Amino acid sequence: MSIIASSNSTSSFKPVPSGMHLARCYRVIDFGTQTSTYQGKTNHLHKVLVGFEVHGEDADGKPIRTDDGKPMIIAKQYTLSLNEKANLRADLASWRGRDFTPEEVRGFDLKNILGHWAMISVTASERDGREYTNISNVNPVPAQVKKAGLPEGENDLVYWSITEGSLEELEKFGKGIQEKIKGSPEFQRRMNGAHEYAKATGGAFDDLADDIPF
Repeated sequence: MSIIASSNSTSSFKPVPSGMHLARCYRVIDFGTQTSTYQGKTNHLHKVLVGFEVHGEDADGKPIRTDDGKPMIIAKQYTLSLNEKANLRADLASWRGRDFTPEEVRGFDLKNILGHWAMISVTASERDGREYTNISNVNPVPAQVKKAGLPEGENDLVYWSITEGSLEELEKFGKGIQEKIKGSPEFQRRMNGAHEYAKATGGAFDDLADDIPF
């Protein structure tokens, strides 16, 4: 099933520097329904993660790379919604350079954004003595930048949905991402369905059972 939108980190990587950067969308990950509580109110919302690899140089002219020479990465979590006030709709509309048509807003497959380039605005904040960087805006790449030539993307493109995503691919994600996905009711229903099918077919899905960590 597609990841359809309709009407953060404790990583050891150094943070992406603040500023405007050329970036390539390299992964879209379905988190399923996540529960959060804010000011005493509990919400159950379908979440999705959009990840970018960053290219270019920092303010000192140094390549924006990790210590092992790979592109630095940054991601933003969204509620999977294209209603008028949704952050996902605002960022996608800004990136596309126009808002969604009434037809488009009925269902937009996020697979369409994979591999596309953007200019992302990154801002820094501090919490509990730790520095965090966040994507504040996503914009289209200026024509002159495109004309000069875009770099080669380096990360494999990853599109992972709970209903059809590979369990082997899931195990390659970071621990925090795995915990979010495995804690969602959609993922638990998928696993329970696999077990029931295996019982009914005499173990035809034994290979899936091996991927379940408990």
